[in-house]
Amino acid sequence: MNNHQRSIDHAGKAAKFIADLERTDWHNEAISFLRTKRDAGTADLEEWEELRNLASQVKDNVLSNLDSYLLQFEEKATANGVKVHWAKDGDDHNRIVGEILTRHKVASLVKSKSMLTEECHLNQYLETQGIEVIDTDLGERIIQMRNEAPSHIVAPAIHIRKEEVGALFHEKLHTEAGASDPKYLTEAARQHLRTKFLAADAALTGVNFAIAETGGVVVCTNEGNADMGVHMCPVQIHSMGIEKIVPQSRHLGIFTRLLARSATGQPITIYTSHYQKPKTDGEMHIIIVDNGRSIHLGKEKFRNALKCIRCGACMNSCPVYRRSGGYSYGSTVPGPIGSILTPGFDLEKFKNLPFASSLCGACSDVCPVKIDIHEQLYAWRQIVYQEGALPKSKSMPLTIAGKVLARPKLYDALGKIMRSALKWMPKFLTHNRFNAWTTGRDLPTPPKQSFKAWYADNRKKN
Repeated sequence: MNNHQRSIDHAGKAAKFIADLERTDWHNEAISFLRTKRDAGTADLEEWEELRNLASQVKDNVLSNLDSYLLQFEEKATANGVKVHWAKDGDDHNRIVGEILTRHKVASLVKSKSMLTEECHLNQYLETQGIEVIDTDLGERIIQMRNEAPSHIVAPAIHIRKEEVGALFHEKLHTEAGASDPKYLTEAARQHLRTKFLAADAALTGVNFAIAETGGVVVCTNEGNADMGVHMCPVQIHSMGIEKIVPQSRHLGIFTRLLARSATGQPITIYTSHYQKPKTDGEMHIIIVDNGRSIHLGKEKFRNALKCIRCGACMNSCPVYRRSGGYSYGSTVPGPIGSILTPGFDLEKFKNLPFASSLCGACSDVCPVKIDIHEQLYAWRQIVYQEGALPKSKSMPLTIAGKVLARPKLYDALGKIMRSALKWMPKFLTHNRFNAWTTGRDLPTPPKQSFKAWYADNRKKN
C-alpha cells in the first residue's frame, strides 16, 4: 500500500455522507441541538469564563508536572489496595486486560463508555480471546449491534435515526416491528442489558478524571451503567490515559461544572461516580495508558491538545463536522480536536484532517479548557506542507502563490489580468475536475479594482 492510498480521504468520505441530503440535514440539526443546549447551559453561569481560565491553568500545571502527578497517583492508589498497571500502547493495554480476565476465568465483560478502549480496539481483541464484551452505554450498544464505531465522543449513535434503531432492535431484541418510540426502545434496551449485567464476571470503565491526591478515579455518566457494572462484578477495571490527572480533590469541581454543560448543557452529569478502592473480596485495577501521548506532550505547539476533557463541544460547533459526519475523519476522535491529535500520531495517515476546517475559530471559542484548536489546525497545515506530505497538486500551487505574494508588483499585475480574464473566460476553464472549489459553487463576480487599490483611493478621500 503506498502512502497516498494509506492517508484518510476526508473529502471523499464527506462527499458520500453529503450525498444523502436528508440525513445530512438531520445530522446537522441534531448536532446543532446539542450546541444550543450548551449555550443555554452556560449563559446563566456568571463565572463561566473564570472556570475556563482555572481549568486551563490546572491542566497547564498537570502537563508540566505529569510525571510527578502520575507517580503520586500510583502511590496513593496502591495504598488503597488498587492494582496499578502501566501500558505503553494499545496492544499493551489489551494484553493487560486480557491477562486480568483470563486469570479470573471471565467469560463476559460489561463495559461503560470509554474512548480509550475504542482507540485501543479492545473489543475486537477480547472477542478473539473468546470473551464476550457488552457495551452498556445505550448509544454504544446500538453501534455495537450495528458493528460500527462511534461517530461522536459523547453521542456515539447520533448519526442513527430512531426508526433505524427500531428496525435494529426488532432484528436483535425482537421488539415490535415498526416501533420507533424512544421510551419503548430504551426500555427494551434496559431489559436486554439487565440480563447482561447479571451474567457478567467483570466490569470495565473509562476514566474522566484521576485525582493524584487520593488515587481515586471519577467516571461521569447519565445512565448509571458504570455503577451497575462495577457494583455487581467482583473484578473492576478502569482504563485511563495519562492526561486524565487532576492534582487535588478541590480541583474536581471546576471540571465537573464545565464537562456536562459543554457536552449536553446539563449542570452536571446524572451520575458522577468515585472509585477509590476494591470491594470486599473483589479486585480493582487501573491501567494507565500512554499510546503516543508522551510524544505529543513533547510537541510544544501542540501539547495543549492533551488538556481535552472529551466534552465534544468543538464537534458540535464545527460546520465541517456537522455536515460531513464523524466517520469521514477515519479516527476514534473525530472533529476539530481529533484533527489536531491524530497527525501527531501518524502524519501521513491523517495529513488531510487539519484541512477539514474552515478555521472559523468556533471550536476554540467553546472549548472549556481553552485549547487553541483553530491555531493548532493552522500550524499542522504548515507542518504537512513543510514535511512534503501534500500532494503535488496542492504543494505546487502553494509554492507558486508564495512567490507571487512575496512580490507586490507581480501580485498587482496578475490580479489585474485575472480580473479582466474572468469576465470573458469560458466557464469550463475554471469549473473542472482540477478545481475542487468550484464543484458546489460559482466564482464571485470580479470587482472593478483590487481591495488594495480601493483602500488606497479611500485613504486619499479621507
